[in-house]
Amino acid sequence: MGIVINLDVVMAQRKMGLTELSKEVDITMANLSILKNNKAKAVRFSTLEAICKALDCQPGDIISYEEE
Repeated sequence: MGIVINLDVVMAQRKMGLTELSKEVDITMANLSILKNNKAKAVRFSTLEAICKALDCQPGDIISYEEE
């Protein structure tokens, strides 16, 4: 599997929807959805920082590594 994005889990824990997070982070819903569904090939640190700030979490809460 490699790098896994757990954004949907953190969003559910914070009871925050895609629309609300999209507005807070100022990223399109389409791009946020790509990230949430583990389809992204890269993430800018500025985007990761904004998501962490909006969800009051650490990058490790969102990103993990799983052996294949």
